Amino acid sequence: MSYTLDLLKQIADGLARQFGIDCEIVIHDLTKHDLEHSIVHINNGHVSNRQEGDGPSRVVLQTLHKDPATLKDHLGYLTRTSNGKILKSSTFYIRNKEGNSIDYLFSINYDISGLVAVDRSIKSFIDTESQTDLKQQPEQIVNNVNDLLDTLIEQSVALVGKPAALMNKEEKVTAIQFLNDAGAFLITKSGDKVSKYFGISKFTLYTYIDVNSRKAEDKK
Repeated sequence: MSYTLDLLKQIADGLARQFGIDCEIVIHDLTKHDLEHSIVHINNGHVSNRQEGDGPSRVVLQTLHKDPATLKDHLGYLTRTSNGKILKSSTFYIRNKEGNSIDYLFSINYDISGLVAVDRSIKSFIDTESQTDLKQQPEQIVNNVNDLLDTLIEQSVALVGKPAALMNKEEKVTAIQFLNDAGAFLITKSGDKVSKYFGISKFTLYTYIDVNSRKAEDKK
């Protein structure tokens, strides 16, 4: 076990003790290249119903898909568990000694569901017009890569705004671009599932991905 991982676990245990049972701390190990079992340490896993050995969140896929030099710590964003809890989350990218790759992700997820409920009660009492309580849509936390892929597919469909069966070519390209940018195709056999969902062949899928890659190059 590396010194860095030992240190991260020590910090995780301390933070969890400091902030109590509503504060989940998760460490993802990216050095093992085991995408389906990236969680190597977790405190207060009851918050998101996860445990050691579970798979990645969306932020892990995004990390693997992007140039490490472009990544900055993602702080104070909202996430949502499968049973509806709202979490305030922060993710820190822990680099290797050379600084050219991400070895670990250190995430803090604080359950603010109770605070949100209180906030809504106060607003309902003092507001004269209905307002949106949460300005940003929280990302859902899942337990395994299959659920994560399903969530990403749902988000790609929501982005286009119509069922896959009614999408034209350009709309499917847009949906697949979203999936590619999110790192969905890093998941084993994701190509088969996405192709079937959008009613296209794998050859067509790769063609759509290539179209998006060329567009990205043209913008540079």
